[in-house]
Amino acid sequence: MDLGGINLAVLVASLMVAAVPIMLAAIGELVVEKAGVLNLGVEGMMIIGAVCGLATAATSGSPFLGFLAAALGGAALSLVFAILTQVFLANQVATGLALTLFGLGLSSLIGQGYVGVKPPPTPRLEFGPLTDIPAVGTILFHHDPMVYFSILMVAVVWAVLRYTRTGLILRAVGENHDAAHALGYKVQRIRLLAILFGGAMAGLGGAYVSLVRVPQWTDGITAGAGWIALALVVFASWKPWRVLIGAYLFGGISVLQLNLQAAGSTIPVEYLAMSPYLITVLVLVIISADRGRAALNAPAALGKNFHASR
Repeated sequence: MDLGGINLAVLVASLMVAAVPIMLAAIGELVVEKAGVLNLGVEGMMIIGAVCGLATAATSGSPFLGFLAAALGGAALSLVFAILTQVFLANQVATGLALTLFGLGLSSLIGQGYVGVKPPPTPRLEFGPLTDIPAVGTILFHHDPMVYFSILMVAVVWAVLRYTRTGLILRAVGENHDAAHALGYKVQRIRLLAILFGGAMAGLGGAYVSLVRVPQWTDGITAGAGWIALALVVFASWKPWRVLIGAYLFGGISVLQLNLQAAGSTIPVEYLAMSPYLITVLVLVIISADRGRAALNAPAALGKNFHASR
């Protein structure tokens, strides 16, 4: 195995790109769970975003319209979840799983006409001479806008949750929805907006897969990224900056296994391909072993339905 051909700067830049779909979906799901809602339909919303983004970009010729359509598509699917769980008080776990299955089937139907269609390339941001700085330029100044947008969204969510009245209300609803309702806050409306935000972010993450990472359409293109995003929220203990670190960790594992394959690793390709998901399972097992700490960080009302008459 020849590791000399692996360029470290390119490897780090690649992991930043690989982390974007997971990071966007995870930061959206973090906001949803902070509001006390458990939406397991992230994978379904991501793949709907992927097909809507690709179809719109290929039709309009604009990748940015594709990302907008993806956000709207993910939000629209999350609205179904919101109505079922917040209005009709359906079980959140069962509804989320149904949403994933529905999203996978619907995306396959919509995507039939776009198999083999290449979307327009997403342009990179130009930083002038900064791009030519050895190593640093490759790592920091050689990306498309969505890479920087994902980092910005982590910072925005952290700031809103920590320093604003909006964030305080959102966290209050997630900790004790009955007390928040008694104080006059519209619990269902707050949770609905959080769910829509999570859906839009998942849609953007899915669109990044189909427009940038793998610029084409194939069934199941997200390949379990939504489930990794769900695990990442728990791994991050519901803290935004840990989502950033965790996304880069999982992105790094994904990129590293591809580089090891290219370097002629003696490890079977199947084991390398399963490594990101294996690491996800191991992390969840380790976290679950310390249930007291996990329960301390999780929103107290997570997964519990609210009705004003109770």
